[in-house]
Amino acid sequence: MATARLVLLAALVAATAWELPPSLRVAAAPVAIHALRPLVGSAGDLGRRGGVPCDSWRLAVEANNKRDWKTVPADCEGYVGHYMLGGHYRQDSRVVVDEAVAYAEGLKLGGGGREVWVFDIDETSLSNLPYYATHGFGTKPYNATSFNEYVLEGSAPALPETLRLFRKLIALGIKPVFLTGRTEDQRAVTVANLRRQGYSGWEKLLLKPLGSKATAVAYKSGERRKLEDAGFVVVGNIGDQWSDILGAPEGARTFKLPDPLYYIG
Repeated sequence: MATARLVLLAALVAATAWELPPSLRVAAAPVAIHALRPLVGSAGDLGRRGGVPCDSWRLAVEANNKRDWKTVPADCEGYVGHYMLGGHYRQDSRVVVDEAVAYAEGLKLGGGGREVWVFDIDETSLSNLPYYATHGFGTKPYNATSFNEYVLEGSAPALPETLRLFRKLIALGIKPVFLTGRTEDQRAVTVANLRRQGYSGWEKLLLKPLGSKATAVAYKSGERRKLEDAGFVVVGNIGDQWSDILGAPEGARTFKLPDPLYYIG
């Protein structure tokens, strides 16, 4: 019965997903996926399978207490799958964005049009859930070849909560800047994907130079420093990884979206 319910959820996801207006969007993912090994509800037994307390593991990940991990614990595939496909992931994202919107609405802008907000792309502006749903929800080692093939399809859906923030900032006169670990050779497909998903009017799209060996923290903080040196004021910064929002200058305020699928240090 639990498996049947999950298959039904996947089918409904395929039909409704993120195509509905924001007010009607509920637990969703962009494509139908394989049936997961079911748990009770979305976390029922607190995700404990084979002795792994998956809810505690996810909390440690989000709090940046657990670092440098390579894969989601194998016993937590079902737990993470339920979290990502059920309402919990979207609810958590909504709470973060609600706070970001409230903060942005309270800003006193200088009037010079130099205020910018930095956005990460993967698992922040665009969701790669269609890829990870068919690759074990992070339980399999990262495969650069298959992931880059997916990126080049240009089919990643927008995370609706982030798109809402992006549009609010445009309306407030704050200029979005995309800062991503994607590389320069992926610029064209990234621009097309972003535009296809409703993003338009950004100030800059900053991609990592080919061959760069810099860590994510060093690269992204360095690019934010360049923005400030060019006269921009980074009033906000949002990403799914701690490496998106650590390293001076971080921005006047940072926001961390949930992501239990992978870790980038």
